[in-house]
Amino acid sequence: MDSVLGGSRHNSQIAAGMRIAIVHDWCPDFRGGERVLAELCKLFKTAEVFTLFDFLPDEIKQQHFAGVTFHTSIANRIPKVRKFYRALFPICPLLIEQFDVTQYDAVISSSAAYARGVLTRPDQPHLCYVHSPIRYAWDEQFSYLQQGNLGFGPKGLLFRYLMHRLRLWDTRTAHGPDLMLANSSYVRARIRRVYGLDARVVFPPVDVDEAALCTDKDDYYVTAAFLAPYKRTDLVIDAFNAMPTRKLLVVGDGQQAAKLKDRAGPNISFAGYLPRAEYIEAVSRARALVFAGCEDFGIALAEAQAYGTPLIAFARGGAMDIVRPLGRTGEPTGVLFEHQSVQSVIDAVKRFDVNAEQIQPLACRKNAMRFNPERFAREIYSAFAATMSMHEPSGIDAHVNQIAAE
Repeated sequence: MDSVLGGSRHNSQIAAGMRIAIVHDWCPDFRGGERVLAELCKLFKTAEVFTLFDFLPDEIKQQHFAGVTFHTSIANRIPKVRKFYRALFPICPLLIEQFDVTQYDAVISSSAAYARGVLTRPDQPHLCYVHSPIRYAWDEQFSYLQQGNLGFGPKGLLFRYLMHRLRLWDTRTAHGPDLMLANSSYVRARIRRVYGLDARVVFPPVDVDEAALCTDKDDYYVTAAFLAPYKRTDLVIDAFNAMPTRKLLVVGDGQQAAKLKDRAGPNISFAGYLPRAEYIEAVSRARALVFAGCEDFGIALAEAQAYGTPLIAFARGGAMDIVRPLGRTGEPTGVLFEHQSVQSVIDAVKRFDVNAEQIQPLACRKNAMRFNPERFAREIYSAFAATMSMHEPSGIDAHVNQIAAE
């Protein structure tokens, strides 16, 4: 079967004529998870999307989801829900279970939290692409408690109880999909630890041809992320506060934006949310992108490499798959630091400064080519075919076998 899937014609026809439901947690903005969703919709052209909340602007829909039907939960109709949808997490398992996808030929879930728990028939193929097990319910729970100043008072106890209930639901639904895909080696390890299951690693697609290689670098560093607690942009800001001769540009917006601006020194500037062309320009021209969080994969990190921008990143999560670290490879593309601390960030930036000539923009771009969309498509189609083969012979399998025999 794998040799058959190598042909692009068979790849594009593997799901032709099938009704496919793609279930995605929610669409608040067009970030990493939504980029994967858009690519899945391109690969499975007849698919319809089911998502709890859809706040994507019309221009994004037209550009990346032209002709795609979106189905949302009843909670999407609540007035001004965009301002507080994250607070509805206790009822999200219930909401995801209300999507009726049982009439579709196959289900693909794109899940960092709830999508995997959609109810399917026993004979219904279900392929799950896991961005992460629910971060705030598992190993990141204590980080969220700390960042939210939630101790053992009433709010803290309630949060801990709700996380306990969420872990029970999450574990129960883990065996629903026929096949799990992990977006990084780190997430694969999480899946093994949390659910006791093995998963294939399929890196997310990175549009490596979106921008040209930039070799003309400016004298500033950049950090680019949604400004949420787990991204640890606070560590990067505190580190550059201690290095006032080095400039830092903070790109992105989020719930921590105001607090981070208050703690930043005069050598740190905030660009907020940038249109795509301006974002690429800001990251491309930077000396390096600095990131202190633990990303499941980190499409923004891989994109920076495609632009020719070195990385200075925390040595955990997807960065371990992306960065070719200084001192360990012949063509390094960045510097990794071992601890989530201000001093570790400072030391890593200084190490980069001393060794910057060893990290060339062309090496960064060559490194990013491993994550191109063609590779993603090939591996997704292969996993989809494997999911089909796990079910007893049926009209669906006959359809797949007929294409494979051509």
